[in-house]
Amino acid sequence: MPTAMLDETNTCRIFSGGKWLDSQATRFGEVTNSSTGEVIARVPFCTAGEVDRVVQTSHEAFAEWSETPAVQRARIMFNYLENLKAAEDDMARIMSREHGKTFAESKASVQRGMEMVEFACGLPSLLMGDSIENLAHGVDCETHRHPLGVCVGITPFNFPAMVPMWMFPIALVCGNTFVLKPSEKVPFSAMREIELLHDAGLPEGVISVVHGDKECVDALLTHPLVQAVSFVGSTPVAKYIYETGTAHGKRVQAAGGAKNHILVMPDAILDQSVNAVVGSAFGCAGERCMAGPLVLPVGDVADEVVERVTQAAAKLKTGPTDRESNATMGPLITQEHKDLVIGYIEKGQAEGAKLTLDGRKVSVPEAPGGYYLGPTVFDRVTPEMAIAREEIFGPVLSVVRIKSLEEGIRMTQESEYGNGAVIYTQNGRAAREFQRRAGAGMIGINVGVPAPMAWFSFTGWCRSFFGDLHIQAKEGMMFYTQQKMTMSRWFKGTDGALGTWGF
Repeated sequence: MPTAMLDETNTCRIFSGGKWLDSQATRFGEVTNSSTGEVIARVPFCTAGEVDRVVQTSHEAFAEWSETPAVQRARIMFNYLENLKAAEDDMARIMSREHGKTFAESKASVQRGMEMVEFACGLPSLLMGDSIENLAHGVDCETHRHPLGVCVGITPFNFPAMVPMWMFPIALVCGNTFVLKPSEKVPFSAMREIELLHDAGLPEGVISVVHGDKECVDALLTHPLVQAVSFVGSTPVAKYIYETGTAHGKRVQAAGGAKNHILVMPDAILDQSVNAVVGSAFGCAGERCMAGPLVLPVGDVADEVVERVTQAAAKLKTGPTDRESNATMGPLITQEHKDLVIGYIEKGQAEGAKLTLDGRKVSVPEAPGGYYLGPTVFDRVTPEMAIAREEIFGPVLSVVRIKSLEEGIRMTQESEYGNGAVIYTQNGRAAREFQRRAGAGMIGINVGVPAPMAWFSFTGWCRSFFGDLHIQAKEGMMFYTQQKMTMSRWFKGTDGALGTWGF
């Protein structure tokens, strides 16, 4: 970890005005190595006063940055992309240590973030306005898109590099300045990518980093100079961010939690379907809002699905990710979160679900202090059980046996969440019905994790999203800009001449 990011007490610094600065905070949290439980650094909880100074610096930088031609802003993103390519292995190792993803998962998430930077490099073409001549007699009309000012990103622990890159590359190329508040559990990945961005030639003050808990967040949500807030996290917090931010006049896009459904039809190719179910449910230890924690096998295929999924999940190797190992699934983020997930396993048993694979039995003797929980599979789950309704955010898969496609569609429609819904089938009619009627904003047809690439927006529905314009892609550009329309008419002179110059 570059020493500029840490002070002499091993405490993370903030970034403002193009420099890493010691925080003046008096409260701190701990950053741990999830594989060992070891405390590796402290993170400051910035006060409202410190946040105000950072936002003021960001606001001062906006005037010049917003007047920088969009093509020049995009060129910095090209430079940034090259920096990311050179550092992606380093970033993946940082993430695996502080978060617990396997190296392959960490690197893949960095690469998905880089796709957003690639998209941002081409943003000038989307920033072009519209025009029409002679909209009325002698009247022309045109539109232009303008940046907002200081924008804020508040990001989660589960994708500490990728999710920030959903936000600031678009915001910056649109001409805004940006203040990032990464998760206090995993600050290093975000800090490293901001350092690489600054090294790409970004002017001082255009990008900033603050750290903290609710006090810091509230200071950002209520600051009069903040114009827009982007958030990804749990649904209760997303709702709070949206309500508080909009009440203080901000634009807000707030992506929340999920409970995604995977239907397996009788005609599905089971080898492919089972592999995808296991990857969707247990990839990233289940700590992602596009995971597939709820499988709905239709009809007689249920017994075979449960048997195959249980056997495949049992073969996954849970272990440390901060070193070379054969682990295919890493630890959870904290002991507190592990205890929460274990509580859901206990609740599932108490409600009568059949436990076919118990992840609580996993043992990692080479790293006994890590936050490990193995893959867990429940069969005979019913829709009213907590493990079928609530977001667990861990490696727990629930199987709800259903009788028909119609029943599965109805379950997706009745869920309070609406991120993703997936169907495995070879029947085009079934796929079309599911695509049109399933109650989610992102649909997978024989695709286990239907998370869109950078050129499409992350379109959660229901309580999975609060706001109007979604994160990523064209909607992201619209969120970070405001449109100005101009109508113009030029009159002839009283003598009939077109002007004093005679043309």
